[in-house]
Amino acid sequence: MTRVIQKSNSHGSLKDIQLLVNKNVQMINNSIKKSIKDLSKDEIIWISPLEEDDYAEYRDNEFLIKIGLDPNEIKLENFWPTRGPQWDALAKTNNGKIIIVEAKANIPELVSPATGAKKKSKCLIDYSLNETKHYLNITNDIDWSGKFFQYTNRLAHLYFLREKCNKEAYLINIYFVGDQTVSGPKSKLEWDGALKLMKVYLGVSRHKLKKYMADIFININDMKTSND
Repeated sequence: MTRVIQKSNSHGSLKDIQLLVNKNVQMINNSIKKSIKDLSKDEIIWISPLEEDDYAEYRDNEFLIKIGLDPNEIKLENFWPTRGPQWDALAKTNNGKIIIVEAKANIPELVSPATGAKKKSKCLIDYSLNETKHYLNITNDIDWSGKFFQYTNRLAHLYFLREKCNKEAYLINIYFVGDQTVSGPKSKLEWDGALKLMKVYLGVSRHKLKKYMADIFININDMKTSND
């Protein structure tokens, strides 16, 4: 499935991103605009996960359609096999810029399983990850399809959209603070240590796409749970 309906009574990052996009939109919009200068004057329009759309999340060609791209023009299947990243949230701006979002509520979420793709799909994934590394001038021999695969495949999709498709795309990583339903970090400092370790390991502390990315920290205790 490329449109995945999500429950509204879940917990962790799934619930947190739903509340952020649907009940606290000004909070996340302001945070993005402060973090990325290119977006500071744009109107941000959220596409998913929306309450009126069953909080659905999108992947593959359906993800392209939701952000306003034509799958017949943007050949995602030549870069990534089907069942690719399922985006936690998607947005566009009034100027047609694209925002893709990954959200986490606890540190163990950073360590994602290695890809379980079959041989043909794995070959395409490895080729695209290595192409991304080459573009970023990362010369280490760390296998990007391994333990931090979710982070690296999102970064690869930013590369795909910006450099291969010439689209104004931005990758936002949202890290929630204070979500005790999943024993999440109680402070930004806890996130900072874990993220620094991951980025040093992968070799992505500095790279050419960094200015099109932002790490945003949202304390769930600051979020409204209703429109009141």
